[in-house]
Amino acid sequence: MKIALIGYGRMGKEIEGIARDRGHDIALIIDQNNQADLTVDNLKNVDVVIEFTNPDSAFRNYMICFEAGVPVVSGTTGWLDQLGEVKSYCENGKAFFYASNFSLGVNLFFELNKKLALLMSGFDQYNVDMEEIHHIHKLDSPSGTALTLAEGVLENHPVKNSWVEGLSTKDSEMSIVAKRHGAVPGTHSITWHSEVDEIQIQHQAYSRKGFALGAVLAAEFMPGKSGFLGMKDLLKL
Repeated sequence: MKIALIGYGRMGKEIEGIARDRGHDIALIIDQNNQADLTVDNLKNVDVVIEFTNPDSAFRNYMICFEAGVPVVSGTTGWLDQLGEVKSYCENGKAFFYASNFSLGVNLFFELNKKLALLMSGFDQYNVDMEEIHHIHKLDSPSGTALTLAEGVLENHPVKNSWVEGLSTKDSEMSIVAKRHGAVPGTHSITWHSEVDEIQIQHQAYSRKGFALGAVLAAEFMPGKSGFLGMKDLLKL
């Protein structure tokens, strides 16, 4: 396949290496130094776009790709206030694949989190909170992965109906403590605690390779697809 990379930071370079190893052609690379090259004409011969940029530019990037008729795989987080608009384009034949985290392990962790929240919903002596740790260059806080995990709890627990960054004293709120340290790829811990014990599940990424491979697998999945897709579609979860 011919792949366009929008965003050429650490993740973009990791994705490039894995894509080339899997026999794909990187037909276009867009970074902060050549943003003017992201045009409909330059996307005409591209099979799929992989986009990892920042919340401020992501939506504009999607619109250009949609205009060119090119499927998009995006791992950018922090733009979800415009999710409804993107989904409306997908209802009209555009193809968009979004994941807050492309790691296979994290997506299995998402499912484990939901099942544990459902199990714990019958035991009101347990409270739940979350801690997430990322590298100092992470732009959004809490992370997109943390928000997906929080949604998994809120959807399956009768008491928790919202989340808050930092510590909360309200029974109805789930606390998310977001920390930024060094070069940590990503650690997410969910703890259910009572007066007498606690239960904790945790996912810890060792490198970006798992995220990058997932993004390339998503790109390979996209030709011929339409609609708003995600890791559940790719992994058949």
